[in-house]
Amino acid sequence: MQIDKLRGKELDQLFNAILSLRDLEECYQFFDDLCTVNEIQSLAQRLEVARMLQQGYTYHKIETETGASTATISRVKRCLNYGNDSYQMTLDRVKEQEEKVE
Repeated sequence: MQIDKLRGKELDQLFNAILSLRDLEECYQFFDDLCTVNEIQSLAQRLEVARMLQQGYTYHKIETETGASTATISRVKRCLNYGNDSYQMTLDRVKEQEEKVE
């Protein structure tokens, strides 16, 4: 697991801070203070790329709809295929939450 290379007090503090957020508005506020707009958009873009890859979209369609580079799409695909299954886990949870709201 690559994340083991990053483990430490500061990363634990960051993740605990994220886990302490209570709702979507707090997330917007925290990430607005923590990250640049481009950093936030890049994170959101990667998650959307993962969703689209899971649904079978082509690289061309993903690139056109999200503006992601083929390098970003490839990196996300590599994580989907060989990573920690975290994209799948979070996308499944988001889908479950959306279905509860409907």
